[in-house]
Amino acid sequence: MSEAPAPRLPFVVTPGPHLRTSESTASIMWWVNAALLPTTVWGVWVFGPPALEVIAGSIAGAVGAEALANRLMKQRLTVKDGSAVCTGLLLALTLPPLVPWWAALIGGVFAILFGKMIFGGLGYNLFNPAMIGRAFMMASFPVAMTIGWSIPRAWYSRLEAITTATPLGVMREHDLQAALHLIGGPEGWFRLLIGLRPGSIGEVSVVLILLGALVLLARGIIRLYAPLGVFFGLALMTSFSGAAWLHLLSGGVWLAAFFMATDYVTAPVTRPGQ
Repeated sequence: MSEAPAPRLPFVVTPGPHLRTSESTASIMWWVNAALLPTTVWGVWVFGPPALEVIAGSIAGAVGAEALANRLMKQRLTVKDGSAVCTGLLLALTLPPLVPWWAALIGGVFAILFGKMIFGGLGYNLFNPAMIGRAFMMASFPVAMTIGWSIPRAWYSRLEAITTATPLGVMREHDLQAALHLIGGPEGWFRLLIGLRPGSIGEVSVVLILLGALVLLARGIIRLYAPLGVFFGLALMTSFSGAAWLHLLSGGVWLAAFFMATDYVTAPVTRPGQ
């Protein structure tokens, strides 16, 4: 008597990488959000209520857009996994503090709808949604995105805000000496390091960005390959300019290296690729 054939199991093909870990998507996203809190709080303290309005508007736009897309696409609600909050927060941290809150809200909506949900949701997007949102805002609100810089409140008193150019902006418009004059002496370089300078809300404090990155490294959520690649590329491209240290401390390279180049969906999977 012959035995009955074994039942065939379905062959399921899913996007790579095919890894298993005890960390869930939601836990990873909320850890990233938590790691961004130090630089977020510092940005609000340095630039005041306008920065908080930008952050709130961007996150509200991102979360609202994802909830609406879930409803229209008849999907389960995915905002609880923290990825929409992460997109809105990352977008806000790359924006000038004097951008109108409603512009940040529109940017958050665009980032989710056209940077993420149009591709099918988390894990299917081709580009970093926060950067898609920022590119949209640069094209749609160029004046606000280029003159919305503010001097930190620690540099002035009794005034709501003073607009000014960033050190890199001064160097682009004038020259390196003008940027160095804006920075001042050794005290100026220290302000660059800790984040008492004009810039985007979340990029100003290298120390606090690094603190958040160390949390993610300790938990094994990110690796150093991609960030080191970013720093090496920056050093290579600026080594002949005489302003390598200015680029390293004045731009958003630290935020990009640890919180964007390490994005699980859009970053290279292999170590040499990173």
